[in-house]
Amino acid sequence: MCPGLDSRDFFVSLWTHRDFRWLWIGQTTSQLASFAGQVTLPLVAVTTLGTGAAQLGVLRAVEQAPILLFSLAVGVLVDRLRFRTVLVAADLGRAVVLASVPLGVALGLPFLYVVAFVAGTFTVCFDVASMASLPQLVERDQIAQGNSMLETTRSAAQICGPAVGGALVSLLSAPIAVLAGAVLFAGSSLSVSRIRSRASTPVAQHGVLRQIGEGLRVVVRDASLRAIAAATCAYQFSFTALTTVYLLFLSRTLGLPGAVIGLVMASFGPGVLVGSLLSAWLPRRFGYGRVVVFAALVSDLVMLVTSTLHGPGPLTIAALITINVLYGALSQSVDVAIVAIRQLVTPLRVQGRVVATINFLGLGLTPIGALLGGAAAGAFGIRTALLAATAGLFLSPLCLTSLSRSLTGRV
Repeated sequence: MCPGLDSRDFFVSLWTHRDFRWLWIGQTTSQLASFAGQVTLPLVAVTTLGTGAAQLGVLRAVEQAPILLFSLAVGVLVDRLRFRTVLVAADLGRAVVLASVPLGVALGLPFLYVVAFVAGTFTVCFDVASMASLPQLVERDQIAQGNSMLETTRSAAQICGPAVGGALVSLLSAPIAVLAGAVLFAGSSLSVSRIRSRASTPVAQHGVLRQIGEGLRVVVRDASLRAIAAATCAYQFSFTALTTVYLLFLSRTLGLPGAVIGLVMASFGPGVLVGSLLSAWLPRRFGYGRVVVFAALVSDLVMLVTSTLHGPGPLTIAALITINVLYGALSQSVDVAIVAIRQLVTPLRVQGRVVATINFLGLGLTPIGALLGGAAAGAFGIRTALLAATAGLFLSPLCLTSLSRSLTGRV
């Protein structure tokens, strides 16, 4: 933070940044539409088309497939074009494809698969571009605050979006609720299009594979980025295994009813919101290295308590909610700090490719984590599998210790 600038002035200086304000409004609107869509589009399949659980699983997989198929190529695209162009095109694309749902739903489930795949592809474009946009828009000493503001509203959208989507389905219908999401995406593209900044870093127009390779080399050769990639892989693998077993633990091992499970799962949301609010202050107070290692370690220790709980009593429920709020706050502080570190140490010309590379590596392990988590629960028992998956989370702060050492003099 700039000398002589207190936290309130720091916030105001960024809030009065015209281009950042339009980016913030656009991303907030887009995130609300995206999280609402996680409810509305599946409900089109369930309530309108009468699909079963297996088909719903395929719909979800089709929507996620573009992450693995296109992330690396999208990173090249984001580095070649202005981030504003990609953000506007991505949300306009989502608006158009979702607007077709009320008219095309008569074509049945195959049409919905196409919608999910195309919308998922545009989502990859938007996510990579949005994560690469902030360093081109604000000063270095504003990046932490900018990420905090963006993540705070994203967390709020994560909490409110599904509720908004469910309410729209109840009041209107699932296809019309999807259409409302299309309107929000169109509004987001309009907001982002108001950004005046033409900041961009020219990228040599080499072949796509060559540029993907350059992004991979930057991650591998930079000690800080290499540590972030390793920590992301360890976390995504272990956390996916954990979440696969977690619902089984709540329902079968603890014997909690469905309504209580919903309450317990929802308790992550307030913690994530608190973590987003703290994420700008903590690194300025204690330094990035200390925050990511300490918060990651404590969050994993907190989650470790879950596997020791027994029975469906009120104390167990209170403990689960407390654990989830704390874990959400601490892990979100780590996530936002890591994003800021990545943005600060990555050259502008490869921001998009570095984002895409780390996302690709981390998310690429999630299917394996899910499969191994389920297999471990079947082979060794749910409680043992939960304990093992939680223990795996500790690999992430272990990787982050090398990140802390590599940051000296860089952020």
